[in-house]
Amino acid sequence: MYRGLSYDDVLIVPKYSDIESRSQIDLKTRFTKNYNINIPLVASPMDTVCEYEMAIRLNQLGAVGIIHRFMSIEEQVQEINKLVIHEDVGEQPRFGNTYKLLPTCAAVGATGDYQERTSELAKANIDVILIDVAHGHTLHVKKAIEWIKSNYPDIDVIAGNIATAKGAVDLAEWGADAVRAGIGGGSHCSTRVMTSVGYPMATMLDEINREFIHRGINIPIIADGGIRTPGDVALALSLGADTVMIGSLFSGTKETPGPIHRDNNWPTSSLYKQYRGAASYEAKSATGQRTNHVEGVSSIVEFKGPVDRIVNEICDGVRSSMSYVGARDINEFHNFADHIEITTAGFIEGTPHGLKK
Repeated sequence: MYRGLSYDDVLIVPKYSDIESRSQIDLKTRFTKNYNINIPLVASPMDTVCEYEMAIRLNQLGAVGIIHRFMSIEEQVQEINKLVIHEDVGEQPRFGNTYKLLPTCAAVGATGDYQERTSELAKANIDVILIDVAHGHTLHVKKAIEWIKSNYPDIDVIAGNIATAKGAVDLAEWGADAVRAGIGGGSHCSTRVMTSVGYPMATMLDEINREFIHRGINIPIIADGGIRTPGDVALALSLGADTVMIGSLFSGTKETPGPIHRDNNWPTSSLYKQYRGAASYEAKSATGQRTNHVEGVSSIVEFKGPVDRIVNEICDGVRSSMSYVGARDINEFHNFADHIEITTAGFIEGTPHGLKK
């Protein structure tokens, strides 16, 4: 047994920086082996996070969203068809009023209808398939990667979730074009409570990154779970992640699926939307899955308005963090950032603590 650190256990060490303006900092990053994106954010393939509205807005901002799989094959294909060529892009026109977006992405499982689903998505010119399972270091996932890459070699495959360097290396050797790393760290995930299985995110990312460098493996790492603040995003990137998957921070925004509700607490009524873990009872019930064992929870979150504000705040925080170590791009951030473990007292010291009650 050995020690594992989460984001709250770690800080980035400041260094000499010759960056005169944060406008010099480029957030372009690798998403998969064959696709780059302009900012390192990926919307999670959850049924209360990412459908067409979220994916298109993130594309316009330079990020990507992965269309979730908890719908019929026909419905998922329709979502992708809307993304392939999007008309009337408003403030970001390219090539007149149409343009090819950043990569179109959708999730499939590793059993059941995944072959038929992948085949239909391929007909819709999907660019990236994410194999979306809770435990990705399995024979099912190995077979799914091999089948997709054999039948659709032009489609990039993201595989996961894994939580160890060994798992990440195996996915790469099986043919994955990116790995999704993190088990049990999501805000609405109860895997660690129900199973005591998981791996602290900071240590996990550091170990995967070091092992990839040691072995010369050159595929991107997507950090998934444990993100509560822009500082957590910065930490994940500094520890070797190329992109960060976002669920709870995007929840409750205008672009997430589902209606906006209003409570009846007049005159201080508020607006809210639902957010639930993919393995929660509510999510499994809604999608016809067995509910005898759940590893997620459901809640309501305050309506946050457009996702733009969340994206901008995250990007501002990441650029600021990069400026503290003199990094002008994500690759330099990986190379320049050093980290220090802190105590609970150090964590408390670093949070706003001078406010009067």
